[in-house]
Amino acid sequence: MKRIVLFLATNMAIVLVLSLTMRLLGVEPYLTANGLNLTSLLIFAAVMGFGGSFISLAISKWMAKKSMGVRVIETPSNSTEFWLVETVKKYAADAGIGMPEVGIFDTPQANAFATGMNKNNALVAVSSGLLQAMTRQEAEAVLGHEIAHVANGDMVTLALIQGVVNTFVMFLSRVIGHTIDRVVFKSERSGGPAFFVTMIIAELVLGVLASIIVMWFSRKREFRADLGGASLAGRQNMIAALERLDSLHPAPLPEKMAAFGISGSGASGIKRLFMTHPPLEERIAALRAVQ
Repeated sequence: MKRIVLFLATNMAIVLVLSLTMRLLGVEPYLTANGLNLTSLLIFAAVMGFGGSFISLAISKWMAKKSMGVRVIETPSNSTEFWLVETVKKYAADAGIGMPEVGIFDTPQANAFATGMNKNNALVAVSSGLLQAMTRQEAEAVLGHEIAHVANGDMVTLALIQGVVNTFVMFLSRVIGHTIDRVVFKSERSGGPAFFVTMIIAELVLGVLASIIVMWFSRKREFRADLGGASLAGRQNMIAALERLDSLHPAPLPEKMAAFGISGSGASGIKRLFMTHPPLEERIAALRAVQ
C-alpha cells in the first residue's frame, strides 16, 4: 500500500513545484495574456502533468528507501536473509523479470512493498514484524504478491494514469479559472487574482475527484497481484497470508507509503472511494472463488 501513497504525495509535490516555477518564469501567464489558447494550454498541462508523474516514478525507489529506512541486503548475513534473497530470486525468474533489490525495514507491523521505475530495476522490502508474525510459507506468498506487482508493471501503469489525470486537472482548472474571471468578474485581461484563486480552488476539487480514479486502479491491481502471488507461491499460501494479515489488524504504513504495502486500513461509505486496497476479506473471497 505504501508504494502508491508515496508516489501520489511525491507526484503532487513535484507538480506544485513545477507549476509555481512556470508561473514565476512567466510561462503560465503567457498562456492567458491575450485569451486562453486551448492547444497551448493542453500541451502545457500534459508536460507538467506527465512530468511530475514520471519524475516521482523515477525517484520512487530512492524515496522508499529513505522514508522507510530500508536496509538493502547486499550480502546475506544469516539464514533468514539468505532465504529472503533466494525466494525473491526464484520468483523473479519465474515471473520473467530482473532480480530486484531485497531489503528489510524495521517496524513491528506486518507489511511489505515493492517499488521501482521498471520491472528490471525494482525493490522488494519486508518488515521485521512480518518476518516474526508469519510462517515462511505465508511470507513467501507475500513476496510472490510483491513480485507480481513488479511483473504486472503496476508502477508504470500508475504513472500513466496519474499523468493523464494530472493533465486534465491542470487543463480544466485553468479553463474554469479563465471562464470565471472573464464571465463573472468581467476581467478584460485574464491571469489576475480572480483567475488564480478560482484556478487553485478548481484544482483542489478536481484533484480530489481524480484521486478516486487512481485509488480505483490501486484496488484493482491488488486483486491481480493476489492472483500473481497465488501462482508463484500457491493459492492456499496466499489465502493463508491474507488471513494472517487480517487477524493481525496491521496499522497502515506512513501516509507517503500507504499505497504500496500488502494491506491497507479499512473504510466504509464515501471513504471507501479513497481506499488504496480492497478489504482483506474481499481479497480472500476472490482467491477462494478462483477455479
